[in-house]
Amino acid sequence: VSGAEHSQDPSSPPGGWEEALDVPADPLSRQRQQTRHHIRQALTAAFLLLISAAGHLDLFARLGLPLLNDVWLHWGLATLTFVGPARGIVLDGWRGARRLAPNMNTLVTLGSGSAYLASLAGLLAPQVGWECFFDEPVMMLSFILLGRALEQHSRLRAASSLQSLVSLCPSLARRVQPAEKAGSLASSPEGNLDLGSQTGEWCPVEQVRVGDWLQVRAGEQIPVDGEVIAGQATVNEGMLTGEPLPVLKQVGDPVVAGTLNQSGLLLCRATRTGKDTTLAQVIRLVEEAQARKAPIQGIADQVAGYFTYGVVTLAILTFGFWYWIGIPLWGSGGAEHFVLAGFSLHAHLHLSDHPPHPTPLLSSLKMAIAVLVVACPCALGLATPMAILVGTGLGAERGLLIRGGDVLEKAHRLQTVVFDKTGTLTQGDPHLTDCLSLDPSLDSNRLLQLAATVESGTRHPLAQAILQAARTQGLPLLSAGEFQTQPGIGVAAQVEGQEVVLGSLDGLAALGIPISPEAQAQAEALLAAGKTVVGVAVEGSLVGLLAAQDPLRPDAQATLRQLQKMGLQVMLLTGDRAEVAKQVAEALQVPGIRVIAEVHPADKAQVIRDLQTQGQRVAMVGDGIN
Repeated sequence: VSGAEHSQDPSSPPGGWEEALDVPADPLSRQRQQTRHHIRQALTAAFLLLISAAGHLDLFARLGLPLLNDVWLHWGLATLTFVGPARGIVLDGWRGARRLAPNMNTLVTLGSGSAYLASLAGLLAPQVGWECFFDEPVMMLSFILLGRALEQHSRLRAASSLQSLVSLCPSLARRVQPAEKAGSLASSPEGNLDLGSQTGEWCPVEQVRVGDWLQVRAGEQIPVDGEVIAGQATVNEGMLTGEPLPVLKQVGDPVVAGTLNQSGLLLCRATRTGKDTTLAQVIRLVEEAQARKAPIQGIADQVAGYFTYGVVTLAILTFGFWYWIGIPLWGSGGAEHFVLAGFSLHAHLHLSDHPPHPTPLLSSLKMAIAVLVVACPCALGLATPMAILVGTGLGAERGLLIRGGDVLEKAHRLQTVVFDKTGTLTQGDPHLTDCLSLDPSLDSNRLLQLAATVESGTRHPLAQAILQAARTQGLPLLSAGEFQTQPGIGVAAQVEGQEVVLGSLDGLAALGIPISPEAQAQAEALLAAGKTVVGVAVEGSLVGLLAAQDPLRPDAQATLRQLQKMGLQVMLLTGDRAEVAKQVAEALQVPGIRVIAEVHPADKAQVIRDLQTQGQRVAMVGDGIN
C-alpha cells in the first residue's frame, strides 16, 4: 500500500515500539557501550601517562611548572592509574593469584605492582636513597588498556554488520483474535478463510506466542517463524537463501521471520518466536563468532600459571645471585652498570636531600623487580589486538567481514573454498536475455512493451528485469488498468483493451491457456541453459516467451582460477536447480570445480560440516546470512 493509504488504515502500526526480537540486548548498543568504556579507560591512562612523561623534561621547570617534576605528583598519577582505569586489571589479577590460577592480568599486576611498591618504598623511606620510578607502572598499564580498547573497537565494527540482521525482523505483528479465528474456521473449514474480514490488532513481536494467528499483508515482513494456514503469496526469502526469485507460499508451507511477503494475503500460525526463530539463532551464532579471540591471545592465559610461577622463581634466583654472588664479585656499582643503565633513565625522580646510594640489598631488589617488569606480557596485550584491528580494518575496506582473530590465524591453512552462487559468483540481479515472439503479427519490441506494461505494477525481480530491458530500448509503457497479481501463477492487466497475462508456462496452463509443443520445446531449451522463462498470453493465447538470467560477476572466473593456482579446491554450493548450477559452472570455464545444487539453506551448514569431518579446512563464501 502507498504511504497515504497506510496512514488511513485503522490497523496501521501505532509506532513507538523499539524492540524487534526477544534476544539478548541489542548487540550493537552493547558493543558500543563496552567500546566507550574501554576508550575512556585508555584515554584516562594516556592522559596520566602524558603528565608523568612530562615530568622528565626540564623544559617545564624552566617554564615555571616545577610541579610536574615533583615526585609526589608522580606518586599520585601512578596511584590514580591503579585505582582508576586499571582497577579491573589489578582486581582480576589479584583474584587469579588468590585462587592459585594466575592469568595474563596477574602478570601485568605483578610487573606494574612491583615497580609501584618499590618506588613507594623509596618515597616513604628517602633515607635509603632509592630512586622512584612511578612512571613505569603508568606506562605499562596505559599500553595494556590501549590494546584492549583497540580490540574492542574492532569488535564494534563487526557488530555494526550484525545490527543489519536484527533490523530484518519487524517490531510489530498483526495478531488475529480468538473470536475472529473461530468465526473464520466455522465459515470455511477447508482453510480458505475470508482473510479480508480479519483486520487483527497490532502488538509487539515479543508478545507473540506459539500458536497465535498472524495476518501478513503484501509488502509486510513475516514477524515470526510460522506455518501458512490460509491464503497464498509469493515471499522473498533472499535474506535467508540469497536467491533473488520469490517463493510461492500456500497452506501448510513454513515461513521464516524477516522474509518479505511480496504479493497476496497470508494467515500464519506462529511456530517459533523470540530466541527460537531462525533469524534469532543466526544472530546468536554471529555474536558468538564475533566474541572469539585469536588463539594467540589465549596463550598468555593458558601458560600464565606456569609462567607466573616461573617468573617469580626467576626473580628470586636473580635476587639471590646478585646479593650473594654478583655484588660481592663486581660490587653494587658494577651491578648497576651491568643491568640498570637503561633502567635508570626512567628512574631519575628522587628526593634531592637523599641522592641515590645503592646498597647490596637494594641493588639486588632492583634486579628482581626488573625481571618482573620485563616479564609483563604488555607486548602480547598490545601487538595482537593492534594486528587484528589492522587486519579486520583492511578487510572491511574491501568488503570482507572477518568475524574473529582465530579466522585470521586459520586462513593460511585452508584447503577448500565453497562459494554460494547467487549474489556471490553471480550479480544477484536477473537480466532479460531473450524475447521470443510466437505470433508472426507481433514483433519482439511490441511483445516486450506489453510485458513491461503488465509488470509495471509489481516488484518481482523478473519484473524489474523486463522493465529495465524496455527502458534500455526506449520503449514507453502503454495505457493499462485492472492490474492483478495471482501468487504462483503470474500477473495480469488490461492493456489497450486486451487482457495480457504473464506467468510461468505451468501457471498459464492452469488458467486454461494452451501451450503448443513448439513453445514447450523452446521453453525447455531456455531452461536447460539455466534461464528463467516467462510466458506472455494475450486474450487467452500464448504469443511469446521471455527469458532472464542472473549474469556472472566480471571477476568471478579470475577469482576461482587464482584460488586454484594457490592449491585450493573450489566448490559451488547453491539451492538453485541442478541445470542452472551446471550452466553457471560451464560459463565460469574453470576446470575441476565441484557443483552441489538444490541444497536448502538449512542444509548448507551440514554440507560444510561433512567436508570438515573428511579432514578438510573449509571456507564458505556467500552474501547475507550465507
